[in-house]
Amino acid sequence: MRGAFNSSEKIAAVTAFDPILQRLDMIADPRRGQGKRFEQRYVLLFAILAIVTGADSYRGIHTFIRVHLKRLDRAFGLGWKKPPAHTSIRSILSGLDGAHVEAAFRSHAADLGAARPLGQDQCRVVAIDGKVLRGSFDAFHDGSARQFLSAFAAETALTIAHIEIDEKSNEIPAAQQFLAELDLAGRIVTLDAIHCQKNIRDSQGKGRGPDRPAQSEPEIHAQAG
Repeated sequence: MRGAFNSSEKIAAVTAFDPILQRLDMIADPRRGQGKRFEQRYVLLFAILAIVTGADSYRGIHTFIRVHLKRLDRAFGLGWKKPPAHTSIRSILSGLDGAHVEAAFRSHAADLGAARPLGQDQCRVVAIDGKVLRGSFDAFHDGSARQFLSAFAAETALTIAHIEIDEKSNEIPAAQQFLAELDLAGRIVTLDAIHCQKNIRDSQGKGRGPDRPAQSEPEIHAQAG
């Protein structure tokens, strides 16, 4: 009976988490060959689970893995005799390439969105909005809080992408980068009033800069596709 329970639990875990594990495999592992005692994709997955349950530090992630190690080992067939130390977790997470991480999560969000068909009366809506990262103010180094622009898919309640706003700029150029990078065909996109500008740079960089207001605003005609 116990063996059957283990088998069922492992199948359920692998099935449920296999899509995100495949995406986490997209992220390059910065460690040397001999330093890969703990498979990176599982460390990342367990870090996500720990943060979802309230962990807000490397020690917190370590504690989550330590407390649930037997269950995690049984579900995923890890073969770990002990959890990675918080210093190992810190080394793995701090060494990741941010662009690789963002690409992996964008792909996973796209997978989830594609798996959920729309109802007959539904449309796909993406809300783009800027946020300040809580706790990111660096008082010791007199550093300002970090700001990010996020794209939120209303129909799936998922953040499908985010980008950091340059400290010396604002969210307007970041939003334009979003519009160029994301597949928004067939979607309604909402933004704050700050983005209501007539002239912006096109994909070749022509036209007036995105953060310079127009001197005059002639009549604007909107055409629905």
